Amino acid sequence: MRISRCLAARTLPVLCGAFLVLAASSHAQTGGTMRPGNMGEVDGAQTQLHDLTDVQRQSSQIPEAEAAYKEFYKAVEPAKKIQLGNEFLKKYPSYYLDEPVNVGLLNAYYANQDWKNVYAAADRALTLDPDNIYVLTTVGWLIPHVYQPDDPDAGKLLDTAEQYSKLAITLIPKMEKPPHTNADQFAAMKAESAMRAHSALGLVYFRRGDFDNSIKELQQSTPSTATPDATDLYVLGVDFQNLHRFAEAADAYGRCGQIVGPMQAPCKQDADAAKGDAADAAKSQAAQSK
Repeated sequence: MRISRCLAARTLPVLCGAFLVLAASSHAQTGGTMRPGNMGEVDGAQTQLHDLTDVQRQSSQIPEAEAAYKEFYKAVEPAKKIQLGNEFLKKYPSYYLDEPVNVGLLNAYYANQDWKNVYAAADRALTLDPDNIYVLTTVGWLIPHVYQPDDPDAGKLLDTAEQYSKLAITLIPKMEKPPHTNADQFAAMKAESAMRAHSALGLVYFRRGDFDNSIKELQQSTPSTATPDATDLYVLGVDFQNLHRFAEAADAYGRCGQIVGPMQAPCKQDADAAKGDAADAAKSQAAQSK
């Protein structure tokens, strides 16, 4: 039997962990439409909060705070955004703009791959709004990608990712359309958020060695009609292979191998290996039936 690079019953080889971290860091650096850590989306979530706070601008405001927020909001370079955001929170604690500032900080820290501060910014944002779907799905997705099994908090982090992702799935159908967003954009936003949450759960279960439940979730994050995430497809292939469902593993690896990127070559190789395993299993079954 040929063995996938990530194949393991309970533990994950270093190379597999590297693939998942690579996926997270790649999103942080370049991103894609509605993907975690996309700096073009930094102010996608932030803009929604910005728009939602317009009504509150009728109430008492601090001119200096409004100017500081505007400077922070317009900042693009992560280090500058981090500096301005932390200065804002220090000078204007409990101000009504604290939530979008924390969301912006989360994204800036994500771009710098500073996971510890990503989690801290997320905690602050969720304290202000426990139902912030963007924060829930982003952090829920991130945790199983950068997970380290020797981390003393590894189990708690996976529990957090599971909790966040499940909560997001219950909240997404109840989302209200943000201002300046048309119906098609809103539908795409909801679909992407749901896919991200199911992806996170699939990877959480994979990390725990729960391949059946991982498959159920990843099949919802990799529909054939959408642009799937290569990491999700690769892990889906590993899930199937661990369960000796080699033909399905070959299909998942094959789909992954069609996506241009750092995982394309290993996906193609493992697709061929899984096809060979499927052929071997079929021969063995045929021999036993005689």
